[in-house]
Amino acid sequence: MTSITRRLGLTLGLAALAALLPGLASAQSFPTKPVRIITPFPVGGGPDGVARLVADKLSRAWGQPVVVENRPGGNGFIAIDAFKRGAKDGHDLIQLDFVHLTAYQSLFKKLPYDVDKDFDTLLPLFKTYFFFTVGNDSPYKKIGDLVADAKAHPGKLNYGSWSVGNPVHLGSELFDTVAGTKMEHVIYKETTQLYTAVATNELAYALGTSATAGPLLRANKLRFLAVAAPKRLAGYPDVPTVTEAGGPANFEVSGWNAIAAPKGLPPAVADKIKRDIEKALAEPDVKEKFLSFGYEPFVQTREQLAQYIQTETKRYAEIIKKANVSLD
Repeated sequence: MTSITRRLGLTLGLAALAALLPGLASAQSFPTKPVRIITPFPVGGGPDGVARLVADKLSRAWGQPVVVENRPGGNGFIAIDAFKRGAKDGHDLIQLDFVHLTAYQSLFKKLPYDVDKDFDTLLPLFKTYFFFTVGNDSPYKKIGDLVADAKAHPGKLNYGSWSVGNPVHLGSELFDTVAGTKMEHVIYKETTQLYTAVATNELAYALGTSATAGPLLRANKLRFLAVAAPKRLAGYPDVPTVTEAGGPANFEVSGWNAIAAPKGLPPAVADKIKRDIEKALAEPDVKEKFLSFGYEPFVQTREQLAQYIQTETKRYAEIIKKANVSLD
């Protein structure tokens, strides 16, 4: 190797190092002020609970306040707008539901955001499966009973959710499709109203997680007919799967949340945020809370998550097309 080649190599190496140093320095000092996690979920639900657990852990690790700002309503667009107008240096993060990243592209002809341009989706927070919930004195003892009644009275039975296009709505539409039934969708403003309506038999059923429907279950006002999962959940071993309960074979409805940062964040800063959230999720008390919520860890590399989002986007496009659902 000639001296000129060595000098050229050294120059290029120093240039590359110089390009990396600002990002590394910003990662070491991050955060320099309070951090905000904007969420589209209302206070008191399972996703909000997870966000607050993570925020508390990050506050301790970073030595800066990390606050959760709830901006519910508007299909999540209110929260997303606040995030887009917020800090671009990582001091504003957002909690997103999987529908924001995978389903809404097919539900809306025009969205007020671009998944690829507006979000650097860092990691999933959790995955959860949905239960079929009915009132404690509901006549339905298994999914087969619900299907039979819905087929005998098409269009007469109702199910509920809190908006059009949310996981519960899409999962219920999918159930209608595969079960060959036709039930009507009723929208409630809040999840507490929704599951109270189930408990009083205003609704035939509603899909719900143990985090959202669990309080009324524990109060003996709701029953879990079945879980829309590949197998029974460890926390609810007595609740059969939909298939076991006489419903469609291999029927599954799951949801997940993710944390995203603004696009264009220095990689070192994005990696630090991701790494510190992963540490928070691994804490024993967080794992214990997940178990009480019926949530499961959903560990993905950024590459795996990006591929998963693409796959799920295609899958939900097919579901929405079959259900003929549109929000425009």
